Amino acid sequence: MYEYRAKVIAIYDADTLTAEVDLGFNIKITEKFRLSGLNAPELRGEEKDSGLISRDKLRDKILGKEVVIKTFKDSTEKYGRYIAEIYLEKESINEWLITEGLAQRKKY
Repeated sequence: MYEYRAKVIAIYDADTLTAEVDLGFNIKITEKFRLSGLNAPELRGEEKDSGLISRDKLRDKILGKEVVIKTFKDSTEKYGRYIAEIYLEKESINEWLITEGLAQRKKY
């Protein structure tokens, strides 16, 4: 598992975000992340209303804030996103989304 400090700069939906990642030595990159272990409502179709609520609550919680990102592999999934767990201070945002009813635990 890899751990990075980052600033959340965009949130597409409640399980996909973009962050400016601090690699150290004044090196920063922008990457997309898929939150691990959960499924959030989609922004299209029948789930749209729930998807917008989940996305907006996540935006209120972490957009523009400094977070810690823990990735599980140093490679991307099929859509080019890194799989990650996000922490705001010591709180797991992944677990917060599930606990708040904004996402469901992913069934493998």
